[in-house]
Amino acid sequence: MSLRALLLDFNSYFASVEQHLRPQLRGRPLGILPVLADTTCCIAASIQAKRFGVKTGTNVADARRLCPDIVFVQARPRVYVEMHHRLMEVVDSVIAVSEVLSIDEVACDLTGSWRQESVVRELARTVKAKLRDHVGEVLTCSIGVGPNRFLAKTASNMEKPDGLVVIHPEDLPDCLFRLQLRDLNGIADAMLARLERHGIGTVEALCRASREHLRRVWGGVEGERMYDRLRGADVVLPPSKRTSLGHSHVLPPHLRHDAGAFAVLSKLTQKAALRLRAEGYLAGRLGLRVSYRKHAEWGVETRFAPMQDTLACLKLLAALWTERPRRREPVKVAMVFGELLPCGKISLPLFPDGSRSPGLDTALDRVRLKFGAEALYFGGAFMAREEAPMRIAFTHIPDLRLEADGKARGLDERALLEV
Repeated sequence: MSLRALLLDFNSYFASVEQHLRPQLRGRPLGILPVLADTTCCIAASIQAKRFGVKTGTNVADARRLCPDIVFVQARPRVYVEMHHRLMEVVDSVIAVSEVLSIDEVACDLTGSWRQESVVRELARTVKAKLRDHVGEVLTCSIGVGPNRFLAKTASNMEKPDGLVVIHPEDLPDCLFRLQLRDLNGIADAMLARLERHGIGTVEALCRASREHLRRVWGGVEGERMYDRLRGADVVLPPSKRTSLGHSHVLPPHLRHDAGAFAVLSKLTQKAALRLRAEGYLAGRLGLRVSYRKHAEWGVETRFAPMQDTLACLKLLAALWTERPRRREPVKVAMVFGELLPCGKISLPLFPDGSRSPGLDTALDRVRLKFGAEALYFGGAFMAREEAPMRIAFTHIPDLRLEADGKARGLDERALLEV
C-alpha cells in the first residue's frame, strides 16, 4: 500500500480572502455574515476568531460575547468564487487537480514517483510556496497526504493552519487513536450518538470494530466502506447523479407577505430554470415550501413531462401558489426541481403542447450570459430583484455567468495582488 492521495484545504477561506484583500483586517478576529444584521449568524470565521470559540453557525450576539473585538463583514460570494479560480490555476500549475470537492478544498491523485514521501512532501511545499509568491501570505492551506482521500482529509485537519501531515500506511490504525471521533470526516452529532449507542466511543474502538459491526452501525454498505477507509483502502464509490436542483431564501421583513414571497419564488424559479438549461437537465417535478412564523410550514409539488422551459415553470408556480394557506406571514421560501434527467436521455414529444418556448429561453439566456443573470427577467420577480443573491453551498461552486448578482463587485486586480 502506498501514498495515493493529497488533499489541500484552504484555512478559514472566506475570512482569509477578506483579510487578503483588506490589509486592515489582517490579524483581527473576523466573522463573515450573510447580511449585516444582529439577527443572523456567522457563515465563516477567521483563524483569530476561531481561537475565541467563534465558528460557523455562531450567532452575532454569542460571537460578540465570546470575542468582544470581533469585526463583522458581509459575505461577497462572487469574490470568493473568483479567488477560488485563481487559486486553482496556481495549484494546477504544480500538481493536477483531480477533483474540486468544495470552494476551499481539492483532491489530487498521486501517481508514479509522487507516491514517495520525500517527493510528495517537496511537491506540497512547492504548492505552498507558489501560493505565497503568486497570491500572498494570508491565504494559507493545510495539506494532508495518505493512502486514500479519506485519510488525506483526516491528515489535512490534524495540523492547522498551514500544516503538512502525512499518514503512512504502515502506521495505521495506531496513528489515528489520538483523534476524536468527530475529527473523522462523515462523523457528526447524529452519527456520534449512533456510535455511542453501539458501544463505540473512541477512534481506537472504531478501528478495532469488525466489518460486520460497522455495517450494523451505519445500517448498510457505508459501514463497510468506513472499515476499509480506516485501513487505507482506496474505496471506489459508484458514480453519483444529480436528482434535484433548487434554491431557498429567508425573506426580509419588507417582503414577508404573499406578494413578496411569490416574487422571491419567481426569481428563484427563473434562476433554477437557467441552471437546468446550462447544466443540460430536464425536470419532471416542481416543489414549493414556505415557512411561516411559529414554525408552521406548507409544501406542495406537481409532476409533469420533463422540461426546462422558464415560462412553463412559472405558470406551474402560479398554479401551485393558489393552494397556499392565507392570512399567514411567510418568513422563508424554497423551490426545487426534481426527477432530473440529462437532456440526451429522453425523446421530446413529436407534437409539443404549445406551452413551451425554447426559442424565447435561448434568446434570453444569450443576453443573460453576456450581461449577467439579472439583465432580463420575467416581471413576477420585479419586487424581489434585489433579493436572493448568489450563495455558495458546501459542494456547489456557482457559475458566475449564471448566478452572479448584477451589482456584486468582482475582484479588483490591484486588491488581488495586494499582499
